[in-house]
Amino acid sequence: MASSELSLILPRVLIVSRRTVRKNKFVDFVGEYHLDLIVRYGAVPVIVPRVTGVHMLLESFEPIHGVLLCEGEDIDPSYYEAEISGLSPEELDEIRCLHASDTAIDREKDSIELRLARLCLERNIPYLGICRGSQVLNVACGGSLYLDVEKERKKDGQDPVVHIAYNNYDGHRHAVRVVEDTPLHSWFRGSLEDGKMELMVNSYHHQGVKRLAERFVPLAHARDGLVEGFYDPDAYNPEEGKFIMGLQFHPERMRRPGSDEFDYPGCPKAYQEFVKAVVAYQKKVNSSTNLKDEPRLDQEMEKKRKIIVRSFSIAKNLYDARPDMPPSKESDLEAGAEFLELNTLLSVQQEKRLKQMGATVRNASSYLQSLKMNEEREMIARNVMGKMSIEQLSELRSFYGMMGQICTEMLEKKLKAT
Repeated sequence: MASSELSLILPRVLIVSRRTVRKNKFVDFVGEYHLDLIVRYGAVPVIVPRVTGVHMLLESFEPIHGVLLCEGEDIDPSYYEAEISGLSPEELDEIRCLHASDTAIDREKDSIELRLARLCLERNIPYLGICRGSQVLNVACGGSLYLDVEKERKKDGQDPVVHIAYNNYDGHRHAVRVVEDTPLHSWFRGSLEDGKMELMVNSYHHQGVKRLAERFVPLAHARDGLVEGFYDPDAYNPEEGKFIMGLQFHPERMRRPGSDEFDYPGCPKAYQEFVKAVVAYQKKVNSSTNLKDEPRLDQEMEKKRKIIVRSFSIAKNLYDARPDMPPSKESDLEAGAEFLELNTLLSVQQEKRLKQMGATVRNASSYLQSLKMNEEREMIARNVMGKMSIEQLSELRSFYGMMGQICTEMLEKKLKAT
């Protein structure tokens, strides 16, 4: 099978890159362990670059069959309205010095990843969050984080657990207690000692879940009580394409020294089950929007389509410029009006293209009559949106994108029913 055919068959998993500086220039990267496991189990990793403006272009990465979010800097506390930590200004400065590479907040990455997480929650797209990715998921669902686990848990009277060791990145381990009858329990069942339910895991973080969002159930806890993993039981069934999970620890890095052999046979199971859900989700999406069943246009209809496209293009230009209507253009607009009055359907791709070109008129005469009304509505809309924040505008755009997709799905069903 040709590689071009494979690219159409294999499901796509989006992974957002992390930014670093190399030779005085920014470089985007993703840990290879993540990429290797996604490919191993049958999906294609698609790297979303952490560059300005990408959060507004996420529709360009469609189709999205799964999202894997992993390491990165601390999430901007303003996203989860950081609860009172009880930390003094001196303690906060100490945290910034000790964890300098993590406390340098990356708002662009925050914006990209929170939008992707919310997209997964809206459309039930499989989601796996590792380390920071689990924190993004919790924040996206209304949870909160510790600004610094060690200092805040110590103030709560908990014995400290070392969650990060700068001098032993891959080798560091600490114990977690697995919650019974959860996916994590199932994956590591053969490695858990009777009565203990404990694993030694690798972690590399100084923040963590403080208040777990209501929809989630813990998978494991560290000895200081910190939630080390969680999932949504109502959105977990890999065979049916359902998978919403966050792991604070790093199963992909739990390997024996100098070897690719995992500490436990269950270590890669999170990725294996995630990709299983991704594959099932892709099949479900494809079955509901089968491109082979789309209407095809013959040569005569294609000729009409080109005339109609030109009609809409002229209409769009008129809408933008608002000059007096040249008599020579009236016949061009009549073609689009006549077509829209008929119930002739275009393919989904062609409809999307027409929408992009400003195909918002029902017919030429009513379009001209409503120009003034549309102009007033546009002015009101611009005034309202001008007062909205970037985050609010992003959410609004995401909502109407979702509504557009639902309309497309309904259209497909009605086409198949006729």
